[in-house]
Amino acid sequence: MEQSNTPQLSLKEKIGYGLGDTASNLYFKFFEVFLVYYYTDIFGLNPAVMGTMFLVANLWDAVNDPIMGAIADRTNTSKGKYRPYLLWFAIPYGITGWLIFANFDFLADPGNKVIYAYATFILFKMVYTAINVPYSAMMGVISPNAEDRQELGRFRFLGAFGGGFLIFLSVRPLVEFLGKGNESLGFQLTMGIFGVLSIICFYICYKTTQERIKPQENNDSVSLGEDMKFLVKNVPWLIMFVAGILTLTNVVLRGAVTIHYCEYYLGWNSDKVLWWMDMTTLFLSSGTLAFIAGCYMTKWVLARFTKKHSLIVLTTLNALGIFTFFIVPAEAITTIFVLNLFCSFVAGPTPAIVWALYTDVADYGEWKFGRRATGLVFSAAQFAQKMGITIAGAASGYLLEGFGYIANQEQTPEALIGIRIIFCILPGSLALANGLLLILYPLSQEKTEQIHAELEVIRNR
Repeated sequence: MEQSNTPQLSLKEKIGYGLGDTASNLYFKFFEVFLVYYYTDIFGLNPAVMGTMFLVANLWDAVNDPIMGAIADRTNTSKGKYRPYLLWFAIPYGITGWLIFANFDFLADPGNKVIYAYATFILFKMVYTAINVPYSAMMGVISPNAEDRQELGRFRFLGAFGGGFLIFLSVRPLVEFLGKGNESLGFQLTMGIFGVLSIICFYICYKTTQERIKPQENNDSVSLGEDMKFLVKNVPWLIMFVAGILTLTNVVLRGAVTIHYCEYYLGWNSDKVLWWMDMTTLFLSSGTLAFIAGCYMTKWVLARFTKKHSLIVLTTLNALGIFTFFIVPAEAITTIFVLNLFCSFVAGPTPAIVWALYTDVADYGEWKFGRRATGLVFSAAQFAQKMGITIAGAASGYLLEGFGYIANQEQTPEALIGIRIIFCILPGSLALANGLLLILYPLSQEKTEQIHAELEVIRNR
């Protein structure tokens, strides 16, 4: 199949691909911000028990990623390698996410709570892997053109944080409205709505996209072990692998205690301050709008700076902003909002740039070793991210317990300091370490362009 190195993606296809990450983030952002709060303050799990559950479930989930990537690479259908998984797993994805919040009568028994939490969380994570790994890999095969890929990354994360914005804007009001004072029921019904929306978004993504890049060889003839050998020899991938761990540990650790920071340290309650929104909802939704605005600036940033240098600068600025939260007093509401807008805005372009770099990493592997294992590259990237989620999820529970946090009570000064450390100091340190690590990323803009040109010749033979 002859492949053109000119932009070829329609606006419809870019939007359709972006809706796939909207579907993912209707759950991911929900879990990032509300799951720890739900498990500790509503479902009634001990924070340390919850931390252990996150550790076990996410470790198992992370192991599944490379396996799923290899399976996807070896899938061959008339609709492509990766797209069919969106069709096959959309409905299971919607149902399993809802089950986490389906607080049935038998869960009144504390022992049953723990078993149910483990079972539903692990099941959802497995389904998430089965649909999200192929979805991510699609970015590397939809188009060979660098501009198209950057646009896919931009639309992907516009979609992602459009989903996040919807979550932050509506979850607390919906829980209150649908639950009518019963938070457990409110979360269950709210998650049902977002489950249906996620299924619809995945189906639209499937219908509006196509795979254009065909591998040079039959992936079935090469073992997973051989693929892994090629992967660990890919130095750019190794750098991005560690960066992925640092990034998600930072994001998830901070997100896990955002509600705790707002309610216990800032003292914000559920009183409405703007239409249906309380202060916490306004804080979350305004930050997401700033993030979307930053994401929209990705094309402008990359037209003026290289992907590597852009990522280093933006990550470092974000780290400094997160650190600053620690010294801002609770009563300085305007400063807190401005700082949140700044951190969110400078973080906006970074996800699209990161995933664009992963497509370069996949190209480098094909150019260097003659193997294009796109699914494995992207699944390994997600493995790194899930290691970050694993570390952050477990750490949030253990740290809250260690600092003396007790749900639904006035917190001690030590617990409040702990919440601030988890929200500010630890994530800021991880973001700064990430920025320093990216200095070592070896692929320059000129080298990437050379690789793309040489691969174009090979593919057109």
